[in-house]
Amino acid sequence: MLHRFRGDGLYILDEPEAALSPMRQLTMLARMHELVQAGSQFIIASHSPILMSYPGAMILQVETGLTPTAFDDLEHVKVMRDYLDAPERMQRVLFD
Repeated sequence: MLHRFRGDGLYILDEPEAALSPMRQLTMLARMHELVQAGSQFIIASHSPILMSYPGAMILQVETGLTPTAFDDLEHVKVMRDYLDAPERMQRVLFD
């Protein structure tokens, strides 16, 4: 993204976070912002709460169709928050 993507482009990405650490996902988010400011648009299939948190993003959940969904209502976001808020509790449920 740093060298091949340029402003005023349309980028369609399928789970680009798959090989990225959380820090690299944050770097990607910052680069996306630079590119959006330069006129680019992104269509991204992702499970990453980091990428889905982009300000003003239109999030469409794929179920029986495309359903507009608020970031805070996404299952991935709820599960991640629940886990990070109390990993011991979640581990007890998982391990028992």
